[in-house]
Amino acid sequence: MKFYVTPLALILFFGFNLNAQNSFSFGVKGGLNLTFFKVVEGSFGTNPNVEFGYYGGLFADFNIDNQFHFQPEVLYIGLNDFRFLNAPLYLKYDINNNFHLMVGPSLNYFFDFFSNKFKVRADLGLAYNILPKLNLHMKYTLGFEEMTPNGLFLGVGYKL
Repeated sequence: MKFYVTPLALILFFGFNLNAQNSFSFGVKGGLNLTFFKVVEGSFGTNPNVEFGYYGGLFADFNIDNQFHFQPEVLYIGLNDFRFLNAPLYLKYDINNNFHLMVGPSLNYFFDFFSNKFKVRADLGLAYNILPKLNLHMKYTLGFEEMTPNGLFLGVGYKL
């Protein structure tokens, strides 16, 4: 667990100590979660089962320079009987004014597991601003462990 605390502390330190000239915004987001896994003995394969869930939470957007941002998020995810927190730490790249690419690690805390409650996954996402404060986003989450399935998130975000 200590291995994860140090990198997280450094990321948060540098993220919150960005130059005061850079812009900062925050907002809310939510949507549909599709999780892909195969139930048989926890093995994943070419014919995954799909479970539908929901997510909602908060995000912050720190402008680093003209095209790069740091965007941490905290999301609450519900998937059938499972509940967990998802905290992606994105490096966000502005492809143009309305279209953005996001990539980074995703820190997850599962409330319903008896052991191994903390998991790290990788996220790759896209966002499109349909209005200056309203966006549509999609992300794909890749699990690295057997009990951390892959997921697709589709939703909307609103800057406050």
